[in-house]
Amino acid sequence: MTRDTGKAIRILTTLKKHRPNAKTELNYNTPLDFMVAVILSAQATDIGVNKVTPSLFKKRKTPEDYINVSLEKLQKDIKSVNFYKTKAGRIQKACNVLIKNFGGKVPGEMDKLLEIPGIARKSANVILQEIFGKSEGIVVDTHVTRLSNRLGWTKHPKNAIKIEKDLMKLFPKKYWRDIGNQLVHHGRYTCKAKKPLCNICHISRLCPSANINL
Repeated sequence: MTRDTGKAIRILTTLKKHRPNAKTELNYNTPLDFMVAVILSAQATDIGVNKVTPSLFKKRKTPEDYINVSLEKLQKDIKSVNFYKTKAGRIQKACNVLIKNFGGKVPGEMDKLLEIPGIARKSANVILQEIFGKSEGIVVDTHVTRLSNRLGWTKHPKNAIKIEKDLMKLFPKKYWRDIGNQLVHHGRYTCKAKKPLCNICHISRLCPSANINL
């Protein structure tokens, strides 16, 4: 595992040069919309989530709108998303917590976000960065996990908490927000899970795993 911060920053800077506008691909209008979209996105694609949220967000604009409807009705609203039954329940529980603990507003602190059902550390990091412009940690999803291992930035194949700690040690804080955005996009479109496109990759010369059949 490399501990070369200078090289890691060069890699991140190169990625940002070629994708300067990398950001979440979840569509939303309000912080509540985004929280709901994040809950829906677990083990689902952003494309799939974006198919159901336009009509959902037109009907449900407040936490009360989500809890004053039957669970079955909410399930029907999001039926095309993976695990829609479980997610509908989480959304209602999350909105209950927003009303009871946070005045119906999505909180902007890590510890408070972690009180919300359906919001674990990765989701909390996403919300803090996207909605509040805060970087208290680094978003570690499947793409970030895969690329961090391929780039030699971590020795932990799957443990998101340990990977996040490795990345936080490797990169100065000012880069934390870019890491999630850049690695997610690079993993989604170039450094794919089954067949990384090393031949068109802008960082292949800096990557220890380039041209290796992983």
